[in-house]
Amino acid sequence: MSHAPRKRFGQNFLRDEGIIEAIASAIAPDKSHHLVEIGPGEGAITQALVASGCWFDAIELDRDLRTRLLASFSTYDTFTLHSADALTFDFASLQQDGQPLRVIGNLPYNISTPLLFKLLDYGPLIADMHFMLQLEVVERLAAKPGNKSWGRLGVMAQFQCEVEQLFQVPPEAFFPPPKVQSAIVRLIPKKTPRWAQVDREALAKVVSQAFSQRRKTLRNNFKNRLTDMHFETAGIDPSARAETLTIDDFVALANITDS
Repeated sequence: MSHAPRKRFGQNFLRDEGIIEAIASAIAPDKSHHLVEIGPGEGAITQALVASGCWFDAIELDRDLRTRLLASFSTYDTFTLHSADALTFDFASLQQDGQPLRVIGNLPYNISTPLLFKLLDYGPLIADMHFMLQLEVVERLAAKPGNKSWGRLGVMAQFQCEVEQLFQVPPEAFFPPPKVQSAIVRLIPKKTPRWAQVDREALAKVVSQAFSQRRKTLRNNFKNRLTDMHFETAGIDPSARAETLTIDDFVALANITDS
């Protein structure tokens, strides 16, 4: 019997075999890897990956789906199902013998942004991440300065990861079809940070404030916090908007505010 997708969980189940195969090929697991799947749903991607013999942890919140997943995959000795909410789950608890995690998932679009920020906190424990996301979110992750999609998510993701959009997925690949286009993105945490000299929390605060009102200038957004002299020291035009700044620029501002 087919599972009825639940709107409150943001469920859209991937059914297209060609897309499933393309995702599995992009991830290319082997038995030495440790995969963590967020929201396996009906197990379409799970089935394509767990057969590699890799260590496989799945995190599922929906009770009905957990029953189906156990019935399908409990015969695999390397498969473990966790009844949990990914937004509150401790991913560090899954690491064994220092082996990095490979995180995958068809993420519910209604929680994708907060979940991505949470996973960035676990960057040192993660080898790579492959996610199905709303195309608009992937474009924000992979955007460059000067692009209308460049914002807080892209800055913080690219500060910590190499980001690559792999391919798009049409609505008809899912049941029920979402109202938006989707895409697969790959994020690889940087093991040697380019900007090791900046405090990540200080950077996050600066980036958040800079984009708090996108149409306003940096001078307005940092009013009562930074003067034109601060911007001059950082080599940044205070009349510019946040979307024109590079990560280097944000790092320079963060170092000034944190000093």
